[in-house]
Amino acid sequence: MNIIDYRLNIRPLNIFIDPQFPVEKALITHAHADHARPGNGKVLATKETIEIMKLRYGNNCAGSFQSIKYGEKIKINDINITFFPAGHILGSAQILIENEGYKTLVTGDYKTIDDCISEPFELVKCDTLITEATFGLPIFQHPNAKDEIKKILHSINENKDSVHLIGCYALGKAQRIIYLLRNAGYEKTIYIHGALEKICDYYKNQKISLGKLEKVSNLENFKNNIVLAPPSALRDKWSRKFKNIIACQASGWLSIKQRVKQNQIEIPLIISDHADWTALTETIINSSAKRIWVTHGNEEGLVYWIKKKGLDAQPLSIQGRGEDRD
Repeated sequence: MNIIDYRLNIRPLNIFIDPQFPVEKALITHAHADHARPGNGKVLATKETIEIMKLRYGNNCAGSFQSIKYGEKIKINDINITFFPAGHILGSAQILIENEGYKTLVTGDYKTIDDCISEPFELVKCDTLITEATFGLPIFQHPNAKDEIKKILHSINENKDSVHLIGCYALGKAQRIIYLLRNAGYEKTIYIHGALEKICDYYKNQKISLGKLEKVSNLENFKNNIVLAPPSALRDKWSRKFKNIIACQASGWLSIKQRVKQNQIEIPLIISDHADWTALTETIINSSAKRIWVTHGNEEGLVYWIKKKGLDAQPLSIQGRGEDRD
């Protein structure tokens, strides 16, 4: 029997998963702001999620914290809670709730491709699956990230008098872009906006190799350099200090050409930390779930596909979850 309601509240325990408002007890899947909010009483999450929350919100952003390891099982009033890797960002987790043999899995945000800087996604069998659907339409088929990053390296060789300004979010995406550049052989210093510094330092402290990084304020000659900044900074007065900008951005949404045009992006990098259509549908089938709740994105399209497969499905629209973290 499923004991989770549409607000992701484990009813017998009154524990919420990724609550959108302060609650007494919360389970947090990962540290992105649309899932991890300050002000909860007690928080259970992975060590990395807790540390990143404290880094972003301050040490007192919750009444108390308890960390849990992947695969560790915690029993509360005969209900078992287990966290499994989600592959989304560092510390991200899926949460399995077991009650009298019935298994309900909340995926949080996830991707099934191993990015080498977060614990790889682990498939979990369940009876009810509550899945994200950020890219829950067949048009979203993410290309190989290694091929996408080659666009930057090619452009650097062709445009030696330009600065390549890459828009990417501070937590997860920026570090993945840096890792991809390093893995592709780019060894020069990479310059970062101040908003990226704390999280990049945290990743480096977790023994994730990002190479030499410096704040952009230390850069005098912008030519033939790579600068990473939040996407909003590309359109802000902050970017006016640069000459001969080649505007780039990393997001799964940039497979939509209109998005590229609207944001005036010259080099779109279709690199996402969410599952695409193929990964979503494969995960649903491979989970063996007979009941699927769909949230966070294109719910209706995925619900239609699930029902065509003869499975029980319904949308679960949760306010406050958006697309702005990809």
